[in-house]
Amino acid sequence: MQDLALHAAEQLGLRDILKELGFNRHQIAAALGNIIGRITKPASEAATHEWLQQHSALGELLDYDFEGMAAKRLYEASDMLWKYHDQLEEQLYRTEKNLFSFEETVTLYDLTNTFFEGASQGGKLSNYGRSKEKRTDAPLVTLGLVLDKSGFPRSSRIFPGNASEPGTLETMLKGLNANPKAIIIVDAGIATEDNISWLKAKKYHYLVVSRKRNRQFDQDQAVTVKEVAGQEVSVQRVVNEETDEIELYCYSKIREKKEQAMQNRVCERFEEQLQYLHDGLSIKGRAKKYGVIMERIGRIKQRFSRAAQHYQITVEQDKDSDKAISIKWIRQEKSGSQATHPGVYCLRTDLKDSDESTLWHTYTMLTDLEAVFRSLKSELGLRPIYHQKDKRISGHLFISLLSYHLIHTLRTQLKAKGIHNSWEQLRNLLHTRSRITVTMNNREGKTIHVRKSTQAEPSQQKIYDALGISSQAGISQRTIF
Repeated sequence: MQDLALHAAEQLGLRDILKELGFNRHQIAAALGNIIGRITKPASEAATHEWLQQHSALGELLDYDFEGMAAKRLYEASDMLWKYHDQLEEQLYRTEKNLFSFEETVTLYDLTNTFFEGASQGGKLSNYGRSKEKRTDAPLVTLGLVLDKSGFPRSSRIFPGNASEPGTLETMLKGLNANPKAIIIVDAGIATEDNISWLKAKKYHYLVVSRKRNRQFDQDQAVTVKEVAGQEVSVQRVVNEETDEIELYCYSKIREKKEQAMQNRVCERFEEQLQYLHDGLSIKGRAKKYGVIMERIGRIKQRFSRAAQHYQITVEQDKDSDKAISIKWIRQEKSGSQATHPGVYCLRTDLKDSDESTLWHTYTMLTDLEAVFRSLKSELGLRPIYHQKDKRISGHLFISLLSYHLIHTLRTQLKAKGIHNSWEQLRNLLHTRSRITVTMNNREGKTIHVRKSTQAEPSQQKIYDALGISSQAGISQRTIF
């Protein structure tokens, strides 16, 4: 994995770019350690430092001793990368354009909210906005990203707060120098009616996730836009005369399986809570009063609201007392919901001249980017990143973006060879690749140490062959004592 990331960095001339910007040998190693570490083992700079020293072979590939590097060098490298933010983005995009000979086409804008743990310097609330979770210790930031239709980032900006208000959205798009003919792609959280109205008034095109709760899908009216076995996607195009928009009802087979499993788990837990209450009606010391039972059912319904909407619950009260004698429930899935249409989601757009396949692939390019970023930032969202200074938040996000440049460079080449794995799939496939040392004794009683890369498995070798590079990263070393 590290060798592939370094290969992409060399293709983009990243080392030379950093050198031209004034980075010295140590700073270049720290910068590449941050970026390639984010690709291989997503974590904070502090955790990356430990990884570079204890678990990584990157030092061998760079001919640099990370064991002698202080952790502060990674933070300083992060600050320097952010300092040269504009120059790095400009030069990387220029190199990518020449490398892949793509034409500049439609520019896409994405605004993604995320939050970081920790307070700003001095323990005060960060200058960034408050998190969606209403936590004062978790500042909310919005990453505004401009991408070419090829998927390569052209520029980015990091803004405080969120983009829910039209005025905020306008500030962000101005900060990104948004072209009036650009396509704005945002998720449902930002796609408010006020924001859509503002985009229309300003003549921006848009492709957004609809906030409509009612789902619909007619397979007979749909077009297949992805035919990979087990991952098929079909799209139904509907003209909304009321809004003068195109609505795309997308059905994903793999998404259906995930949503069905999620729905079944929630419903199972919901029924377990109801069963517990019902069983308690005949157990000494458990709640039996009708009013108490109704109150507890209300709390359960509130806690499991996603499941509760699909149930009809009846509580029978004893005619001669204030006690409940039975609790019965029937599962009746609500029409037009996730339960009746698992795997279906809706997109809305004003791009009337584009067909279903073009629109869906335009949208998935951004969802693919977000999937990579979730992995890069915090191991699929499971681990928070702690920073005590606002500028470190910007630097941390920018390292993720630089990492994405390398990832998209690799995946663009792999797609040209028919390999369409997601980055998560590629990382899982390649994570067993490593450098090892074998120790043995010869006939003369001397100890021999052989240091080399492990042999690539057939599935891994396919990746290396597609990229046209050797799977034997680093030189083989033989030492006799």
